[in-house]
Amino acid sequence: MFKAFKIIFINTFIFLFSVVVIEIFFGYWFDKDNYGPYMREHRLRKTNYEIKYQNNKYNFIYERDYHGLRGKKKDLNLINAVMIGGSTTDERYKPEEFTITSILNDKLKSDGIDLIIVNAGIEGQTTRGHLYNLLHWFPKIPNFKPKYYIYYIGINDQFLVSDDEDFKDGMVLGDNIFLDNIKSRSIFYDYIRKIKHKYYSKEKKIEYDFDNSIKKNDDVDFLSYKDFKGKKDIEKILSKNNELIKSYLNRVKKLSEFTKTSGGVPIFINQLDAKGYNNEVLVALNTSLIRFCKRQNLKCIDVSKKLIGKKDYWWDGIHTTPKGSKVVANIIYKDLLKFLEK
Repeated sequence: MFKAFKIIFINTFIFLFSVVVIEIFFGYWFDKDNYGPYMREHRLRKTNYEIKYQNNKYNFIYERDYHGLRGKKKDLNLINAVMIGGSTTDERYKPEEFTITSILNDKLKSDGIDLIIVNAGIEGQTTRGHLYNLLHWFPKIPNFKPKYYIYYIGINDQFLVSDDEDFKDGMVLGDNIFLDNIKSRSIFYDYIRKIKHKYYSKEKKIEYDFDNSIKKNDDVDFLSYKDFKGKKDIEKILSKNNELIKSYLNRVKKLSEFTKTSGGVPIFINQLDAKGYNNEVLVALNTSLIRFCKRQNLKCIDVSKKLIGKKDYWWDGIHTTPKGSKVVANIIYKDLLKFLEK
């Protein structure tokens, strides 16, 4: 009995010792470019979706690559622009070809412009989360040196009153830093994730009925900038949201400075939800962003002023339908061309 226990103990010790040795020499425990706990479950993601839109069904796999960027594995050397934002940038609820980022890439390619934009949107992120990206994510992606950093912002920041607030920021930082560190640094866990990613099962899927959701927008009134001008006092709205604006612009300023320090060109874009200019908090952020850009001589695209929204541009009041994304992308593209170096 003692001999059998001794054999089991010795074999277990050898096995655990071997695991530790392999982890030390081949894992990422001392790698300064390791993603650490910050990217959590955003790397090597695959989720099967089915959406119903305009009486058609679309089955697709939402995918994020090894480095956390949306889509399949890509040549990082060819990427010269990155689009950053929350779920309205990520657009995981629709096939990639219907996203704003993909539509912009199609237009650039059609016009013979040598620029590839990669989608780095993370659901739930605010500009505070985007600052995390610049510090803890992008610098660790090998050969990732985009020229243009396109920030599609505002939607989530309307809920972040101050930088001290406990806000998830798209769960860039997980709830359990200890476990997230192990997951991100272990060579064995890394291989398990890669194998799981490669042989992903399509059986489970998440379903969304855009057509049914759009019908619920009938109760939502969109107010355009043109109609807003004659109805409400923008200065009163800005004054009412002064603290929110101050905190927001402070983060925008940091984003601009960090981007320039990394050798990139920041481009800021505002956005609307299905309420348009009836959402006064978002109006305050959008207006203050454009005014700030003019004062600081920054590159900004004012989508909010140009977008004439329709009910079928959003499927849930916040996230755009394929039709809405196309309209937004068209507005962005016209101004984006002015900012690109020839």
